[in-house]
Amino acid sequence: MTETIGWLPEPEEHNYPAALSYLELLLPSEKAAGLVEKLRAASVAQFKAKDIFRASGLSLLGVSNWHVEKDRKKIASRKKLSPILLVRGDDRVIIADGYHRLCAVYSIDEDALIPCKIV
Repeated sequence: MTETIGWLPEPEEHNYPAALSYLELLLPSEKAAGLVEKLRAASVAQFKAKDIFRASGLSLLGVSNWHVEKDRKKIASRKKLSPILLVRGDDRVIIADGYHRLCAVYSIDEDALIPCKIV
C-alpha cells in the first residue's frame, strides 16, 4: 500500500535561501537572486516524480542517505513536505531546492505528483 504523501500549500521560507545558495554555484549571483524572486512569485504546479528526475538528469539518492531517510520518516509520520523549487535550464531542469524530498517521494511512489514552483 502506497503511503499518503502530504504537502504544504507553499514552500517554507527557509527553502528560498537554500535555493539561492545552490543557484549561486551555477549562475552569477544577480541572476540567481532574480530567479529566486521569480520562484517566490510563481504559482505551485505539479509534476510526477519520475518526470522531474528525467528532466533534471540527476541520479536518485538511495534511502541510506541521511536526508532522504529523514524525509521518508516525515512521510511515514504524515508530516507535510515543502514543495520543491525548480528552474528551467537550457537543457535540463535544475532542482534548486528539494532534491532529498524528491528522492524520498520517488522511493515510495515514482508516479507521485509533486507540488513545485518552476520558473
